[in-house]
Amino acid sequence: MPIMSLTHQDVYREASLSLLESKTTKTLEPLDEIIGQDRAKQAVAFAMSMKEKGYNIYAIGANGLGKRTMILRYLNRHQKDDQTVYDWCYVANFKEAREPKVLCMPAGQGSEFRSDIEKLMTKLVKSLPLAFDNELYFARSEKLKTQLSQKQETALAAMNEEALKKHVSLSITAQGEYEFVAMNGEEPHTEETFMALTSKERAKFESSINHLELKLRNLVRELTEWEDDFSEKVQKLNEETALSVVAPQVKNLKEKYHGITEVKTFLGDMQKDIVDNLDIFLQASDEQSELSYATLEKKLPRRYQVNVMVSHAHDNFPVVVEESPNYHTIFGYTENATYKGTVFTDFSLIRAGSLHKANGGVLLMDAIKVLERPYVWDGLKRALRSRQLNMNSLEREVTLTGTISMEPEPIPLNVKIILFGDYHTYQLLQHYDAEFGELFRVTADFEDDMNRTDASELQYARFISSIVHDNGMLHCDRQAIGRIIEFSSRQVADQNKLSLHSADIANLLRESNYWAKEAGSTTIRGKHVEKALESQENRVSRLRDNVMENFINGVTLMETKGKAIGQVNALSVITTNDHSFGAPNRITATVSYGKGEVLDIERKVRMGGNIHSKGVMILSAYLASLFGKEQKIPLTTHLTFEQNYGGVDGDSASMAELCAIVSAFSGLPMRQDIAITGSMNQFGQAQPIGGVNEKIEGFFDVCGIKGRKSTQGVIIPRTNVHHLMLRKDVRQAIEKGTFHIWAIDHVSEAVELFMGRPSGIGAKKISEDSVIAAVFKNLDKLRDEQ
Repeated sequence: MPIMSLTHQDVYREASLSLLESKTTKTLEPLDEIIGQDRAKQAVAFAMSMKEKGYNIYAIGANGLGKRTMILRYLNRHQKDDQTVYDWCYVANFKEAREPKVLCMPAGQGSEFRSDIEKLMTKLVKSLPLAFDNELYFARSEKLKTQLSQKQETALAAMNEEALKKHVSLSITAQGEYEFVAMNGEEPHTEETFMALTSKERAKFESSINHLELKLRNLVRELTEWEDDFSEKVQKLNEETALSVVAPQVKNLKEKYHGITEVKTFLGDMQKDIVDNLDIFLQASDEQSELSYATLEKKLPRRYQVNVMVSHAHDNFPVVVEESPNYHTIFGYTENATYKGTVFTDFSLIRAGSLHKANGGVLLMDAIKVLERPYVWDGLKRALRSRQLNMNSLEREVTLTGTISMEPEPIPLNVKIILFGDYHTYQLLQHYDAEFGELFRVTADFEDDMNRTDASELQYARFISSIVHDNGMLHCDRQAIGRIIEFSSRQVADQNKLSLHSADIANLLRESNYWAKEAGSTTIRGKHVEKALESQENRVSRLRDNVMENFINGVTLMETKGKAIGQVNALSVITTNDHSFGAPNRITATVSYGKGEVLDIERKVRMGGNIHSKGVMILSAYLASLFGKEQKIPLTTHLTFEQNYGGVDGDSASMAELCAIVSAFSGLPMRQDIAITGSMNQFGQAQPIGGVNEKIEGFFDVCGIKGRKSTQGVIIPRTNVHHLMLRKDVRQAIEKGTFHIWAIDHVSEAVELFMGRPSGIGAKKISEDSVIAAVFKNLDKLRDEQ
């Protein structure tokens, strides 16, 4: 094919907007989904429909593609009708305090149940003391006491009467013990009077007392049994009194929550515990009510609280985004409290994590943040494998100590995890974690671009409208919409594609909105978009300006007119984190007697990358196929990038290097008003390269610095033509004929453009004025001289 000279229409594709009927985004229906991500949406829909374990999602894509926004919009529009959402509560385990019980309740009933329990406790705190502080209770209690007292007194009186018959008296010591004393008439014997008795009389007293003491011991046992019986009767009375207050209230709650077995069981256990621990209600004990967010002011007993871990106002599908995924924020934790210098904890201090809140729904997290926080990834896998949430203390697991802590009952887990990450992180997880593929079976791969058609331009315009409407910006006119679509194609460097990096479009719209308001406009127009792009460029172009300054002051040597042997202007791209720009380089080739080698100076000094070295080896092979098929090439070539101090990589200079070598071989000068970019294969065919827009614009700027000539231009591979989305000033110069872009298929076409004569490469008959003829003439002369 002949060399193609591109027109200004070939190097830029304007937005047609042929299907857009609206004049502004005000009347343009917004797009309610992220544009161009059908593959990812299908993956998400599939994963969400799978109920089996392991169908979690890893969303792959660069930042700014709208991964999170797309998935959140999908989830909000596709609420699961068959998904049941529950409230989860922790309550006291009255049998084992270290193992709190979990209650599973229908959505919305957890908070209601807690409120009902608080109301119940408020009533009991007041009514129970009153039930034990009234005449009826006192009468029944006094009756039991009187019965016991009378029974005890009667038994003791009988014992005393029997003792008196034997001249012995029953008395009580100061220590409260029963004691028999021998009597001397009406008075107890003193030691002197007792010793004055005859031995027979003393023996009789001792025998009587021993007999009485034996009976007394039996009586004391009976008294103890009577007191135990009395205690049981009092306890029974207390239980009956308490139950008369508690049971009706608890019964009402059981009827209200009759469909929830766990709640009914808890209420039964709670009722029994209240009866067993009446002192909590009958004594002013602050210990039961301190340090409780729900009961501190109300002075309600701590042990009867309901800790609502997760509460849903409605039966909505929970979607939780965790911005800071550490162990505690994901899996929850147990707080400690201090009371009177003692640190303690209980079930009421258990706090929910993101997994609790997302249970029954979806949890979205950034993969890198999850992986960089200690213990989080292992804990997440453990929870997904077991499908339950264990509130084990992280500190105990890490320190391996025997510190006493709680072991709450696990909560069943039914959740979908969606991780956002890049492809590199995905590969690392696949390679190093055997469980990753089992737990994250679905990959949602987000596209970077989409095809550009009239229909997709309309869809993109609606996407722009959605950003404008969602953010309350000024509306865009058709010119602004078209310019943003053209910017999108420039971002992806393809006339036939549109960028799906929605963050870039949103940022551009925000800045355009700012400049429109600064100008006092009521609409964002094309000039405001241009101003925003110019402002963005200005903020990040300091390095480019420094590089161009070296061309201005002559530090970087480059000619843009005239001719030179073995010297060619090549094009390269310098890329920073937020900016890419073109910077031309001079490539030179020199030859000397040798063995046909091409010595890459960059490689020799280890400033050339592997891809660059491969490009040099490919062009060396092509040179050998051109000039060394029958005899060795008697030259050694030295090839370098002049004034290169930072390293070179990539093969986009291989065509330029070949042209410089051919010029050095032939002795024919090359035009310096032309630059070239493009790689080549071993057959000399031109291959596409990246950064073509920046490269062309970089040389165009240098030509402006060195002085414009109407013959200046750039040679590119024909396969790069559809990548062209050039700046307006470059397009205008092409239209005026003061700058040119030639598209070629083979390096021989570049040789012809540079040297102004037929290359002769590939020709059946080599003409005498061709470049190939000049090369062979020089090589034959060198061989003859050797």
